[in-house]
Amino acid sequence: MTEGSGEPVEDGRPAVQAVAAIAAVAALCGGLWWVSSGDGASRPQGLSKPAACESEKPGRTHGAADAKVVSGAQLCTALNRPDLAELLGTPGQIAKSASGGDGSMKLLGTDIATPSAQVQFETYTVALAATYDRLPVAGSAVHLGSGAQPRTVLDRPAVLYSSHTISIRFRVDGTDSSTGPGVPTRVLSVAQDAKDSGGSFEVTLFREDGTVPDEAVLLRVAEKVLPSVPRWVANG
Repeated sequence: MTEGSGEPVEDGRPAVQAVAAIAAVAALCGGLWWVSSGDGASRPQGLSKPAACESEKPGRTHGAADAKVVSGAQLCTALNRPDLAELLGTPGQIAKSASGGDGSMKLLGTDIATPSAQVQFETYTVALAATYDRLPVAGSAVHLGSGAQPRTVLDRPAVLYSSHTISIRFRVDGTDSSTGPGVPTRVLSVAQDAKDSGGSFEVTLFREDGTVPDEAVLLRVAEKVLPSVPRWVANG
């Protein structure tokens, strides 16, 4: 989850957790904006049918907590819905790619599951992620920049804020690579349960042309997609 605790703590550890989570999940959810400075193959064009979610690779385990952790494959299934293009306001567009993965990050010595999924269209790319850091969403806006807005979405605490993808520039031969801020994103972080007992689901939206995504589009997608995520009702 890309947020910190809303309660002040003397040793400042929630703030440290917030900074680490913001850096890690912004890269995870926003995806990678690749820019080639050399000659290379262009993206596939003229796909005749929507992309299906890639098969999840087995191997990651989180012990006893696994039963409560949604997988990247499940997030991809929830996100890659038949009406997603219509929700994005681009009816007729076909998903070019769809994938899910079971990532994790180390935070103060603790391994935190960060499963995620991403679906790419010609106009938009949408990402869906879950974070199990046990931090509440309420009060997290103070860690997410001056433009972060506390919200209530689907009767749960939420925060709407802006971020960027990561831009990776490289030559086809692999030399002269560099990284930096990519295109602007809009991110909605929603508590995993109505009591806001910790952890979040995040929906991230960015446009392929680099313009700022429409807030209304992000909210519309989140309100349809999140209730279909496994364990959403159980955590409600």
